[in-house]
Amino acid sequence: MASTDETMDRSSAEILTIGHSMLTYEQFLALVSRAGVTAIADVRSSPYSRNFPQFNKETLKIKLKEDGIAYSFLGEELGGRPKDRALYRNGIADYEQMAKTPEFADGIKRVVEGSRRFRIALMCSESNPLDCHRCLLVGRALKRRGIGVGHVLQDGSIKLQSDIEADLLRLACDDLDQSDLFAPPEDRLANAYRARARRVAYSTSNSVSTTNSAAE
Repeated sequence: MASTDETMDRSSAEILTIGHSMLTYEQFLALVSRAGVTAIADVRSSPYSRNFPQFNKETLKIKLKEDGIAYSFLGEELGGRPKDRALYRNGIADYEQMAKTPEFADGIKRVVEGSRRFRIALMCSESNPLDCHRCLLVGRALKRRGIGVGHVLQDGSIKLQSDIEADLLRLACDDLDQSDLFAPPEDRLANAYRARARRVAYSTSNSVSTTNSAAE
C-alpha cells in the first residue's frame, strides 16, 4: 500500500503508471477510472499479449475510446526493449544509456506536453512497478525533471516514485559494501536503480522470462 494518504498521492502525482498484468479489461478500466485517468500512453515495445488479448493494441484502443479514454502508443520511444544492440550491456537492456537517446527524449517530451491536457497513465505489463521499466526508466526520468510520478497498484492505491526510491535503497542495502555507506545520497540511489534494472530489464538471452518481460 502507498505510504501516504491516497488523496494526497493523487494530487502529488502529475503522471501515473499502471501494469495490466492478468487483469480483465473491466478491472483495468475500474483502476484507471478511479485514478482519474483520461489517457493511456502504452510504453510496451511489443503492444500485444498472447494470454490477455484484451490488451492488444488495436483492441485496447477501441475499448478505451468507447469508455472516453484516449490511447497513444509510445513503445518506440519509451519501450523497455530497444532495437539498437548498442543499448545493451552483456545482453541486458541498459536503461541509463537508453535514457540518453534522442528518441527517449522525444517520448518524455510528448508525455510531459500531453499531461497538460490529459491525466496520463503510462501502461506496461508488469503489475509491480519495481519490476518494470515504466518505473525504473521512464518514471525515474520524469521525476528527475521535477514531475510527480505515481504508480497505480492493483489494490487501487497509488505509490509515489519517491516511495519507490526508498524501497530501492532498502533492497540495495544488503549488497552495499562499506564504502557505499559514505557515498553521496544521489550516488547510492543511482546504484540502487542500476542494480534493480540489471535484475529485471529485458534480456536477449532469456526473452521468454516472466521477470524480463518480452512486452516491455
